[in-house]
Amino acid sequence: MKKVLIFLANFIVVLGCENTKFDPNKLNDASLFHSAMQNLSNIIVYDIFSPPVASRVYLYPSIAAYELMAKNMPLQYKSLVGQVKDLKPIPEPEKDFKNYNLNLTILYAFNKVGKTLIFSDELMEKFEKRLNDKLNSIGVPRYIRIASKKYADKVANHILYWAKNDLYNQTRTFPKYTILEDEVFWKPTPPDYMDGIEPHWNKIRTLVLDSANQFVPKEPLKFDLTKGSPFQKQLQEVYEIGNKMDPEKIQIAKFWDCNPYVTHHRGHAMFATKKITPGGHWIGITAIAGRTANSTFDEVVNAYANVSISLFDSFISCWDEKWRSILVRPETLINQHYDEEWLPLLQTPPFPEYTSGHSVISRAAAKALTNLYGDNFKFIDTTEVAYGLPSRNYNSFIEAAEEAAISRLYGGIHYRMAIEEGVSQGEKVGNFISENLKTNVDAYKLATK
Repeated sequence: MKKVLIFLANFIVVLGCENTKFDPNKLNDASLFHSAMQNLSNIIVYDIFSPPVASRVYLYPSIAAYELMAKNMPLQYKSLVGQVKDLKPIPEPEKDFKNYNLNLTILYAFNKVGKTLIFSDELMEKFEKRLNDKLNSIGVPRYIRIASKKYADKVANHILYWAKNDLYNQTRTFPKYTILEDEVFWKPTPPDYMDGIEPHWNKIRTLVLDSANQFVPKEPLKFDLTKGSPFQKQLQEVYEIGNKMDPEKIQIAKFWDCNPYVTHHRGHAMFATKKITPGGHWIGITAIAGRTANSTFDEVVNAYANVSISLFDSFISCWDEKWRSILVRPETLINQHYDEEWLPLLQTPPFPEYTSGHSVISRAAAKALTNLYGDNFKFIDTTEVAYGLPSRNYNSFIEAAEEAAISRLYGGIHYRMAIEEGVSQGEKVGNFISENLKTNVDAYKLATK
């Protein structure tokens, strides 16, 4: 009996210490969510997810976080239920979850959904340990952690069930692209002649767009290699720019390369370098915007959700056109008809040329960020510093998106038409999402009047 009383006394003391030490405001720190997103980006790089698949990995954890926030802050944020396809309201917390902390629950749910979508579980577990150390340092009581984790698991499972029905798993079983012989069609490119990436991505469920083919670009220029034809002129332009590059264009091309897996061959040896995807670069810009604007925890969650949705739908739209036109890359034609030893500045990615993915997704993401932070938001893009490249300054998100688009011409991997039409396609996707997705309650009310 005496031992029991001593145990209870100690428990009460510990509980009391926990309660006196803990300040909930310490969890209301946007850097915590930035860190969680950066960790997810690091794992995406490590696991070498392709650009379209990476957009999916960003999407569902971001929506889990957003829906928790919207449910608990209904005067400020509007749930995505009814705004994106097939999403049902997240579950209510159980009675024994009543002590959950919203921001901690958001972090737990984000990590659990993310962990399910990646390969390297151990990297997520390392981050979770660092998070736990942080919680210890600020004195978060155990009962709050337990309640937050329980509710987070419940919400994460709800989001994962929804994600399971987006046809991603089914597309893993679909056949690879069969190479077509006609010269107009895309062929695998050197140095590794990789299979075409995600030829069935247009079957993935869109969120805000009505369908993958809602904004079909105009057809590419008629394939004609006759000297002076519109198509030949654009091919010639790629060739000539590649032969005479100034330092600024080289810097722009490399800054926006965003190729998740570049191979290097030295004799019989081969090695690869890994970096962020194009979507990952815009997730990085979202982080920079949030820090520059001193955005709060909830504002940051909202920004990531808006950008990830824009990236996801714009990739589906772009890939729909890529695997409809299946247009040959400039490198293939230049090697066949102009110079067999010519190489683009950047390594050509393994999928068809038209339209430019960078152009489409950058414009859509820039539109989302402009809606949140304004037209003339100046920022320093340090996203590529981790990969040995200097930062670049921009006066707006649209300015950055335009540079990202033209970088593909400088890199030697796109015709001008793919860039210009890609920008137009991204603008249409971005505008449609902007008109039909309202996360701010006041904006939603105004739009539905």
